[in-house]
Amino acid sequence: MPDAASADLPGRAETLPRTVAWLGYGGLLPFMALAAASLVAQFNGILSPLWEAALITYGAAILSFVGALHWGFAMTLRGLTASQRTSSYVWSVVPALMAWVALLVVPLVATVLLVCGFIAHYWRDRALAAQADLPGWYLPMRLRLTGVACLSLAAPTVVNFLKA
Repeated sequence: MPDAASADLPGRAETLPRTVAWLGYGGLLPFMALAAASLVAQFNGILSPLWEAALITYGAAILSFVGALHWGFAMTLRGLTASQRTSSYVWSVVPALMAWVALLVVPLVATVLLVCGFIAHYWRDRALAAQADLPGWYLPMRLRLTGVACLSLAAPTVVNFLKA
């Protein structure tokens, strides 16, 4: 019978651990707050580069973080072939590289790059889940987190584009 500590290990927990929920969904608060601040500034006739830059920077930080999950999976998941493990290691650095480039380009391109990075990472998560024993809560949570992050990143850019 598994002990309480093992319930949080990949492949063991089927219900979302409370700490993971608080940290994961709490990480959406800056996305939503920065998107709202950017939208408020736009609707008041101000294009605030501060809010836009803060949103893009936060998105880049979080995209780098989610990429690192695959490094951890590659190190710890049992049953991966050598090729699958190598693929996870290689993929794990791609989001960080995308995030870095997003910090060097104009906001429109940065937004597109970050949204594409989050969506690509979700699809990589789905592929990994098909190969490995991930917790049942992982993909549904990742879908919700990805959706809110992408909408938050895209909303100010779309509104700005529509206003032009």
